[in-house]
This record gives sequence, C-alpha cells and structure tokens, in this order.
Amino acid sequence: MMKKLRLLSSILVLLLFATTGYIHAQTVSGIVTSAEDGQTLPGITVLLQGTNTGVATNLEGEYEINLNSDQFENGTLVFSGVGFIQQAVPINGRSEINIELATDTQLLDEVVVVGFGSQIKEKVTGNISSVSASDIEGVPVNSLEQAVQGKAAGVFIQTNNGKLGQGIQVRVRGSASVSASNQPLYVIDGIPVTTANLSINAAATNPLADINPNDIESIDILKDASAAAIYGSRGSNGVVLITTKSGQSGATQFDANYSISTSQPSGKKDWLNADQYLELFNEAFANSSTDGTINGTLFGFTRDELFDTFIPGWDQGYDTDWQELAFQDNTSHKFDLSASGGDDKTRFRVSGQYSGQEGIIIDNTFDRISGRLNLDHTANDKVQIGTNLNVVKSVNNRLSTDNAFSTPIQLVALPPVQRPFNDEGEPSRETVYDNGLLFRDGASFETTVFRALGNAFINYEPIDNLILRGEFGADVLDQNEERWYGSSVSQFTGATRGTADNRYVRVVNITSQAYANYIKDLTEEQSIDITAGLSTQQVETDQVYVSGIDFPNDLFRQVASAATIDAGDATNTSYSFTSYFARANYSFDDTYLLNISGTVDGSSRFGENNRYGFFPAASAGWILSNEDFLEDVDQISFLKFRASYGFTGNAEIGNFPSRGLFGAGAYGGASGLAPTQSPNPDLKWETTKQFNVGVDLGLFSDRVTAEIDYYSKNTEDLLLSVNVPATTGFTTQTRNVGSLENNGFEFVVTTRNFVGDFSWSTTFNFGANENKITNLDGQVIEGSFVSQAVEGEPIGVFFAREYAGVDPDNGDALYYVHSPDGKDYSAGTTNSFNAANRVVIGDPNPDFQGGIGNTFNYKGFDLNIFFQYVYGNDIYNGGGTFQSANADFFDNQTVDQMDRWQQPGDITDVPQARLLGGNGTGESSRYLSDGSYLRLKTLTLGYTLPQSLMDRLSLRKARLYFTGLNLLTFTDYDGWDPEVNTDFTASNITLGTDFYAAPQPRTFEVGINLGF
Repeated sequence: MMKKLRLLSSILVLLLFATTGYIHAQTVSGIVTSAEDGQTLPGITVLLQGTNTGVATNLEGEYEINLNSDQFENGTLVFSGVGFIQQAVPINGRSEINIELATDTQLLDEVVVVGFGSQIKEKVTGNISSVSASDIEGVPVNSLEQAVQGKAAGVFIQTNNGKLGQGIQVRVRGSASVSASNQPLYVIDGIPVTTANLSINAAATNPLADINPNDIESIDILKDASAAAIYGSRGSNGVVLITTKSGQSGATQFDANYSISTSQPSGKKDWLNADQYLELFNEAFANSSTDGTINGTLFGFTRDELFDTFIPGWDQGYDTDWQELAFQDNTSHKFDLSASGGDDKTRFRVSGQYSGQEGIIIDNTFDRISGRLNLDHTANDKVQIGTNLNVVKSVNNRLSTDNAFSTPIQLVALPPVQRPFNDEGEPSRETVYDNGLLFRDGASFETTVFRALGNAFINYEPIDNLILRGEFGADVLDQNEERWYGSSVSQFTGATRGTADNRYVRVVNITSQAYANYIKDLTEEQSIDITAGLSTQQVETDQVYVSGIDFPNDLFRQVASAATIDAGDATNTSYSFTSYFARANYSFDDTYLLNISGTVDGSSRFGENNRYGFFPAASAGWILSNEDFLEDVDQISFLKFRASYGFTGNAEIGNFPSRGLFGAGAYGGASGLAPTQSPNPDLKWETTKQFNVGVDLGLFSDRVTAEIDYYSKNTEDLLLSVNVPATTGFTTQTRNVGSLENNGFEFVVTTRNFVGDFSWSTTFNFGANENKITNLDGQVIEGSFVSQAVEGEPIGVFFAREYAGVDPDNGDALYYVHSPDGKDYSAGTTNSFNAANRVVIGDPNPDFQGGIGNTFNYKGFDLNIFFQYVYGNDIYNGGGTFQSANADFFDNQTVDQMDRWQQPGDITDVPQARLLGGNGTGESSRYLSDGSYLRLKTLTLGYTLPQSLMDRLSLRKARLYFTGLNLLTFTDYDGWDPEVNTDFTASNITLGTDFYAAPQPRTFEVGINLGF
C-alpha cells in the first residue's frame, strides 16, 4: 500500500511539473526599427504565426508579447506594417528580439497613369483619383462608370434610370458648361474613345457599356488643371484614363469566373387599390358636380356616364396591381475566361466574356460578348512593340422613353378598377390610356452594336534615358437600331398594318500619336522627366435612316417588307483635332517638385480666327516628411503640400457652329439652297481656369493616409445660342458668352485598422461642390419642366410657384405670393395659381457626395461593404401632376392622396379632391422632394479554399462569392428611387427630374472564381 502511495505521489509531482512547465508564461520583447534610417516604427503588428495572438508596437517602436513554453521554443513571430516588407523570425527561446524592417519600395513607388505616361504617386503634384481593378471586379453592372460610383472624391455619377444600357451622367468637380458637354474625356490605353450618345430616340445610350469592366486594370481620373491640361481643349470636364490588364512573364495562367444573378426593383411606390380608388374618385366627382352628389352632373355627364366613358369596366370588381405588371422575373448570367503569361521577350493576355442580362422591366435585356488581346514584345534592347485589341458585340432590347405610354412604368397610370387582359388573355384595349402591355408582344426595339477598339505601338530607345513612342489607335463603332410596331399597337402609332424604321450609324475614330519621354538624374539630388509630342484625331460619322409602313402581317418586321417607304435620309459629318503637347517634371532632393505643362490645340469646330488655343498649367509640391525638422516626428510617415493652377478647354459642341451653312431641299418641284446658319469666325473654346491646393498625409507608417484638396474652377466664354436681330435673316447665333464657377472641397482617408491573419481596412471619401452661373448676358435658359439656367444660381435650379399648403376652411390649394426677388412672403398667399409668382424652389445639385467602404479578411474569408451617399440635392417629380393630383383626372393616385382635405378645419397638405378641377395640380414645390440618400451600394462576401485543398485539385485559386448591389437605400424621397434623371429630358439644365423613371435594380449575385 505504501509503495502504491509513493508511486501515485511521484506521478502527481511529475504531472505538476509538466503542467506548470507547459503553462509557464514566457515574455518576448524588443524594438522594431527602419532598415532605411534606423528610426523606431510605431504601429507595427507582431503576430505569432498561425494564431490570433499578437500586439502592436508603441510610439517608441517597442513591443512585448506573452507566450507559453512551447511557443517560446518553437514559435515564429511575424512582423508586418504598411509600407514595409513582412518579416518572419523564429523565436528559438529568445526573450529579446530586435529587428529592422525594410521599406516596401513597390508600395512607395506606386505608379499612377497620367496623360502620355505614368508617374510615381509620391511625386504627383496634381489631383488624380485612382480606382484599381480590385475595387470594381465582380460588381454586377454593365458599365464601368456604375462600378466606380461613389469611389472617387469629387466625381458625381448618376444613372438616369433602371433601364439597361442607358445613359449615365458623370460630373468631375461639378458642371463646367451650360450647353456644351459636361461628360469627361475617356482614354483607353492611351487612345481617346467614342462616348457620344448615338440613340435614335431621346433616351441616351451609353457606348461605355461595350467595355468589359473585368478587363480593366486601373482607372485614373485627372481632376485638376495640372493633371488634365495636357489634353488641352478636352480637359475641362476631367479626363478618365482607363488601363486594361496586360500579361506578365511566367507560366501561362488561366482564370475563369461564372456568376448568376437576379434583380428586383430597389424601390416601389404605394398606389390606390380598387376600393380606395372608387372612394376617392366618387368623392372627387361629388365635389365637382352641380349639386355636390354622385347623382349630380359634371359637364353634363352623370357619375356613371362619365366613368363609363373614361374607365370602362370600373364597376366589374377588378383590382389590378399595374405596378407589378411593369416588372419581370429575371435571371442574368456572366462568364469570363482569360489566359496570360509569357517570357522576357513576349507577354500576352487573352480574355473573353459573355454577359446575358435581363432587366427588372418587362422586355428589357442586354447581351454582350467581347474578346480582348493585349500583347507586347521586346524585339531587342532598344525596340518594344505591342497591340491592344478589343472586339465586342452587344444587343440591347430597349424600351420607349419615360414620356411614352408604351414604357412599362407608365402602366401605373391605369386605374386598378380596370383589367389588364381580356377574356382571350390578350392585353385589354379598354383602358383609360393605351395599355402598355400591348407593346410586350406587339413591338420591338433592338439596338445592336459591333465595336472594334484597339491600338498598336512601338517604343524605341535610341540612347539611354530617351524613349520615342509611336501609337496608332482606331475605335470603329457600328450601331444598328431597328424598331417595329405591329398592328396590335396601331392605337399608339396610327399605322393599322404596322410600321418599322431602321437607323444605322458608323463612327470611325482614328488617333495617331508620337511623343518622346526623357528621364534622367542630373545630379545626386536633381532629376527631370520630360514628355513632348503631337497627337491627331479624326472622327467621321455616317448615318442612314429609313422607315416604312403597311406590312402583309405581323410576321414581317423589316423595312424591306413595307408596302410604302415613307421616310429616309443619309448624313455624313466629321471633325478633327491636332494637339502639340509638352510636360516637364523637376525634382530636387526628392523633396521639392515642379511640374509645367502646355498644349496647343487646333480644332475644325472653331472659327478661323480662333482655330488654335493654348492651355498651360503648372504645379508644385513640397514633401515635408523628407525635411530634417520632421525627422524625429515618428508619427508622420509622409507629408506633402501641393498646389496647381492652369487652363483647360471644352470643345464638345456640334461640328460646324462657327461656319455659315446652307441647307438643300425641294423648292417648287426643284432642288434649292437656303442659308441655315450665320458664320462666326471668332468662335472659340470654353476656357476653364482652375486653382487647386492639397495635402497628402501618411501617419503611423502609413496605417492612416489622407488626401485633402480645395479647388476653385471658373469657366469663361461659354458656348451659347444667342438671339440676334431678325434683320440678319437669322434668329440665333452660337457665340462665346457668359461664365460660371465651381468651388469645392475633397477629402479622402484610408486606414489599415488591423493587419495580419485578420485584417480590416476602411476607405472614406467626401466631395463638396458649389456651382453658380455668374454671367449669361442677361439670358434665362429654360429646360424641361421647371428647370432653368439663370445668373446668380446653380445650374438647373427649379423655378416654379411655391406651394403653401391647403386652406383649412375650404380645401383650396394655396401658393405663396413673393416679393419680386422671391426672398419674402410679404404679400401672403393666394388660391390662384396664376396670381403666384415663380421663384427658385430647389437645387438639383448635391451639396456633397461620396462613399465609405470597409474590407475585412480572415484566413479564407473576405467581406467588403461599401456605402454610397448623396446629400443636399432636390428632386422635382414631373409626374406628380398626374400621380399625386387629388383625383384631378382618372390616373391612379399615390396612397397619400387619401389624406385629402374633406371638411372645414382639416389640416393637411393634400387639397380637396376635385375631378377635372385643377386644385393644386400646377407645377409647384408641391412636387419637390429632398433627394438625399445613403445606399448600401455593394456587399461582397467571399471564401477562398485552403491552399492544401487547391493543391489536391490542381488549382491555383478557387473562390466562391456572393455580391449584392443596391441592397438598402435610406432616403426621404417618396418616389421609386432617389438616383433619377428622367431619360427624355436629360440635359445640362434639366437635372434631378423624375417622370415615370424606372428604379435602380437591387441585384443578388453568386459566383465562382477559378485559377489554374
């Protein structure tokens, strides 16, 4: 027994020592310094490899980490920090480990694309916003601008509506023109490309929807004059430089991606059901009839007679949700495949994509198939040649403009008491307005685009440091639009046996460029980078149109089958640019930076007295973090001040506004000529002068980086159509008249909150812009609905009567009577719409906008959450006079109209319902809303398979993912969607107007990425 007790005691002692030995804590401490200058490094992550155990160095670069005995003997510490190369150090029982981290020169030498070259970001003195491939890959949109939305400070991007392939408005630091284009210049792989709207109807198409976003390596947006002036007369609206992916030396790698998605409307409106509709309209009739009852008469009609005339079937018990009939179930597919690789001599990347997208609106689809080859070859130590070629075909089944009853969203105007289909299952013809469902099978509108975009280049290095480059680029765009309207929609068209038209447009855009780049270190402290060259661009557009009527039956849909060709024409137009440009960058001690650039541009569009313009710019930078007086400030890793000033131009108007033109046509049975435009030989570019001052900041070894900018942007010599005396034989002439300004502030901050096995980074950007028209030579330019361009106000302000609510005594709509300047209500209110005066009631331009994104990674999981926001803009609902009109006519109404005034003493904003009474339905601030919103733009959750599993499957990578687009929208706007600009009136002046515009889609996508 004693022997057993001694044995048990010995075992317990051994277990105690073993246990205490195992759990005994060991401490490892040390100091982390920079291998470059020996400075201590705060904020460096020290992580025990393979675990979540870790600490960060303090302000003195010190760390201390507690480990158990096994970790102390066999573990490895991983030291990492932004801007430094990660280093793994075995512990081997050491209690003190001091290390030096080498600078990650690749990060510090990050390159951004600039006009006709590239530059190390650290030495950039202009303002450039950069968006990388990782920021836009996998976003389920069909155009690259949508993928960039909210991700670049000072760049406001707005999709007109939720239709596929439609126009998108992009404003870089505000609107710089009243009548010329406000869209930026797009340059793909060095070649300016065609982005003009080529649509046959008022709803703009978007040529950039032909570009596969997954082919893009980076997008660099040149915003200030220093960055954009090298593009001279085309730089006022900013320049978007798109660089596509290229091959790298190494074994050939294949990447494949497949995704499937579905979409739904991001917002809907609440409409009256049948019971509510009858209640409201019975009351509206009674309020308007001769004796105030439903048994009275209105314009000689009883209630039943009037309803039978306008809304057949109203008493048959129907309760139709017309809004739901406008939307369709949909499934979209996308497949990408690419191969890249090469050797030291030749590098290549080949890619292809098929995208089949179904929209949320019935009959709306967009299919695209594209292929790209990027190839470069080093012939010898002096010559390099290459090519980039993209070929694409897209087919867009389009819809009518927002203003047409044939567009599906306008189905909501039909009363819920009418049925959508007849007894045979065909769309009913007994509706208040033409039933848009007839277009589902009885019409088609197909736009097909074939596009070849590419360039070839040669680099020649005759001597060290000097590279000569020649480029030839072509962008050939063929667009064919075919519209057919069958006999079943004759009530829309008037063609009882059908009608069709066909328009074909070809745009041939040819660019030739030759320039030299010289980079040299003059001394140990001084270096220069000089670029100079010339560029020519020739753009020619051919257009052919033909239409016909009367077909044998609805199976024949081509114009060739028409009995009568009732219209046709053909046109040709062209324009050209010639540019001479130069840029010089000077650096002293990598601390003092100077940039000077200048461009001389010639254009066929302007008068013979102003055919050429000069656009200079200069900028300077001072990298304070390289100065001795900041040497001991460890918290600041980078600090740079920069400032710029320069001139850019805008030439985006018609091709012949400066010339005297004649028109040819039939006159008295013979061909004749008549003058159509008076010449203006002095016509020239709009010129924008821009000043920019900014700060670039890095803190705690670049764990926090920030960019802060202020700019002032003034445009002069606006291109406007000006009234001229009728004695000249003309009524207007295009002249340089007027000016406007934009002033703004931008802020971008990026933080690396955690690094290591678990990483978390945050990016936030903010852009505020104030626009004002300072001179229009006394003109007031009217846009559609209530939009105006007027001196002293932002472009596109809403100018209308100001709604004052409802008279609680009698239910009349009231309007403010303002003083002449519109600044006070001294004259009170009136119930007469015409007695009230028009004043500025709102501004469609946002006060500020931007985005905030968070990216998380943990082992194989990745999560990206991105919010976009817009604040301070107003929206005018032009459809409100029909949709929310307190039963003025027979259109279905929004449910808020049930809050109408009914008896004396009622306090409400909805006037008394009066059928055909026009009570409060005039264009006024009643239909104005706050358009601010915060939107969960994208959410992506992915999982990458462990390397061990991928090795067994012979895969280089394998990732599963889910992406959501427009998942949540927080807004006070009561329409379908706050991101809106109705398509048939979209212009520089008519902004922020809603008129039955389809909402943005809310999309759910799942996919898989494979690499092998």
